[in-house]
Amino acid sequence: MLLACAPAVRAEYDIAVNGGRVIDPESGIDKTLNVGVTAGRIAALTERPIAAAKQIDAAGRVVAPGFIDLHQHGQSIANYEAQVRDGITTALELEIGVEDVAGWYADRAGKAAVNYGASISHPYSRQLAMLGRNPGLSGESLAAELTAAQYQHLRERVARGLDEGALAVGFGLAYTPGATGEEITAMFRLAAEYDAACHVHMRTNYEDFGNLEEVVQAAKETGARLHVVHLNSSARDRVSQYLERILKARTAGVAVTTECYPYNRGSTLIQSHLFNDWQSYTDEQFGGYIWVESGETLTRETFGRYRARGGTIITPPAYSEESVRRAVASPLTMIASDGMWLDKGRAHPRSFGTYSRVLGRYVREMQALTLTDALRKMTLMPAQLLAKRVPEMRNKGRIRLGADADIVVFDADTVIDRGTFADPAQSPAGIEHVIVNGVLTVENGKLLRRVAAGRPVRARQIRRDAPGTTWRQPQPD
Repeated sequence: MLLACAPAVRAEYDIAVNGGRVIDPESGIDKTLNVGVTAGRIAALTERPIAAAKQIDAAGRVVAPGFIDLHQHGQSIANYEAQVRDGITTALELEIGVEDVAGWYADRAGKAAVNYGASISHPYSRQLAMLGRNPGLSGESLAAELTAAQYQHLRERVARGLDEGALAVGFGLAYTPGATGEEITAMFRLAAEYDAACHVHMRTNYEDFGNLEEVVQAAKETGARLHVVHLNSSARDRVSQYLERILKARTAGVAVTTECYPYNRGSTLIQSHLFNDWQSYTDEQFGGYIWVESGETLTRETFGRYRARGGTIITPPAYSEESVRRAVASPLTMIASDGMWLDKGRAHPRSFGTYSRVLGRYVREMQALTLTDALRKMTLMPAQLLAKRVPEMRNKGRIRLGADADIVVFDADTVIDRGTFADPAQSPAGIEHVIVNGVLTVENGKLLRRVAAGRPVRARQIRRDAPGTTWRQPQPD
């Protein structure tokens, strides 16, 4: 009777994450604390016991900011559900980007398990400027130079996307061989006027460093911020030399950042210009490719058939595991997955376990970098990169009072990716709880269905004429 009549203990917070090892890369906090969450924000960081409507026992676990993925092509609802199980709370399509910024954000409102955002696409905008339609990263138009009228249309489209809140300008220069240096510089200048970074897949170059020099020079000339995507796959076994050149540019005052993912096999579209010389491949070369949809190893006959159809492949190992380790461990790099669209539930394993692989393989097993350094690359550094254009990002990538309650709880002793190239669609081990904007989304490793707490990550939208950019009609040599 006495218990029945006693007043209920008042819940101070919506969620309490109790007894975990809290690591905040910004402040340097690394200690056992209780975290209280209220109304989507972190409202308490304390050693005292706290009460909440939902209690999470995090004893023996790490409590960290949710991971921010700058480079995630897969932006479907199914992709978001796979990403959040890897500890990702913000997934952004910033390399290639999207063609219709306003429509893209509208399509995801109220549906996403993670926070979402995108850049305005240079290659897609270029296709629309040249053709009036967008066939994606294929077609001969990508290899053609723009006329002055087409450039004007391109500039207007990119400026409109930035006006509509695009986070950056996305470039796929390896896929647009027709883009001249002058066109690239003009687009960098436009991005600079909006305080938008340029996220660039550099041209393919295995002979010298001209691909990096081209975009560093454009950044230097225009004052634009340059972000070089997936340095591991672009630099391959010359990753140390590329990192040295990036550091040299930064030391000289050029705003250059970069990223990597922890695998030595890539994934891309079979119909792209990257494979224009496919008919010259040996039978052994074809055997290094995997058709994502089925997991089958390709042959000369199936490569040609699937190229005509179009779709996603996994490419052969192109560089050493040591080069991957150097990229992951470098203090210059952020971690970004380059996650691909799910194709019948399948994709490159980086779409399912990039962050768990870094924590398990490179931190715990190889000791290539410390846990705090790895978390900094996954949380604080990406948030800082975006904060100039999106000030709200100052409240992400941190465990501090008032920050957005994007939180991951994981077991540092067991966390690891489980997907393989043949069987990629496996959730990682060790990611136990994920909170997105104060909403518990993964509990005890299981996705809570019908939870869609993700919010748009978007720059301020404005309505004005696009800024002017000087364009000179290219002249033949």
